[in-house]
Amino acid sequence: MAVDVFVADEQNDAPIDIERWRRLVEDVVAAAGPRGDVELALLFVDAAAIASLNEKYLDRQGPTDVLAFPVEDVPAMGGRDPDSGGPAPGRSGEVADRAVPVLLGDVFVCPEVAGRNAAAHGRGLEDELALLAVHGVLHLFGMDHEQDEDATQMEAMERDLLARFYEVDR
Repeated sequence: MAVDVFVADEQNDAPIDIERWRRLVEDVVAAAGPRGDVELALLFVDAAAIASLNEKYLDRQGPTDVLAFPVEDVPAMGGRDPDSGGPAPGRSGEVADRAVPVLLGDVFVCPEVAGRNAAAHGRGLEDELALLAVHGVLHLFGMDHEQDEDATQMEAMERDLLARFYEVDR
C-alpha cells in the first residue's frame, strides 16, 4: 500500500512546512488502513479562496478553517475500484496487473482562520493546523460530526491520531 499526498501552499498568511504536513497526513491515512494505493491533496489556502469554496459547494457564507471534498463511493476501505486492478498494457505490450491508485479527495485548510481559532482555543497555530489536517482526512474516509455520537467518535479518533503521529508545537 502506498499513500501519495500532494501538499500545496497557496496562501501568504502563515509559513507552511509542506514536508511536515505531508508526513502527518501520510501517517494518518496509512493508519486508517486503506486497501491498495491512495492519493489525496492537502491545500493551504487564503480566506478568500476557502470562502469561495464554502459558498460554491456548501451554500455557506464566509471563510471557514477546513473543508474536505471526498470522492464519493471510494472503495479505499475495501471493495474494488472498477478502474483498478484490471489488466493494463505493459511497456513491451504484455498485460500487466497493476492497480491504479484510488483518489480519496481534497482537504483545504485556511491558516488565517485557523490562527483565529487557535487563539480562541488557547493553542498554537501549528497545533490547530495539525488538528484540521487530521479532521479533513477523517472526512475523506467518511467520518462526520453531524450527530453527537459521531462527533464523539471522530474527536476520539483525532486525539488518538494526533497523539500517535504529531509532535505538539512547543
